[in-house]
Amino acid sequence: MLIPRQPVPALQVQTLDHGAYDLATEAPAHFSLVVFYRGLHCPICAKYLLELGRLLPDFEKTGVSVLALSTDGDERTRAMASKIQAPKLRFGHSLSLASAREWGLYTSAGRGASSLGIDEPPLFAEPGVFLVRPDGSLFYAAVQTMPFARPHFDELLAAVRFAIDKSYPARGEYIGAV
Repeated sequence: MLIPRQPVPALQVQTLDHGAYDLATEAPAHFSLVVFYRGLHCPICAKYLLELGRLLPDFEKTGVSVLALSTDGDERTRAMASKIQAPKLRFGHSLSLASAREWGLYTSAGRGASSLGIDEPPLFAEPGVFLVRPDGSLFYAAVQTMPFARPHFDELLAAVRFAIDKSYPARGEYIGAV
């Protein structure tokens, strides 16, 4: 389990059109927003990433760098990016399932074609949203076992602005006896 205020796992992936991504070398003013999505087969992911693409300039103005990624390879990721039409959104691809597990993401087995008629991969990671401080420590995490009920990006943006304005600390860091 990842713990707030503690280092997150290493994250190095290739992106479609923005070169290699290495979380350790990101230098946002406040946070790196890492959005793990299920893949091309997921209609909810496409809608979710459309919203992220729409709000990308607002996140960037707030000092938040953004990456969307999945276990899909280059070809399927490019197809998703084509659907989203947000050229400034960095799309990472080919995330290993081992790396997904290090981040606390759940893994699902494919069940054939989705409602879009696109086959699910044999194994893929379920969604997760993370805010990471420039020092590599976890600030916020939301992990789902299903594609449903994800954090809304407009609410997350408002929360980030609040946290910055109020110097709000990461919470959930206590790991002592209960």
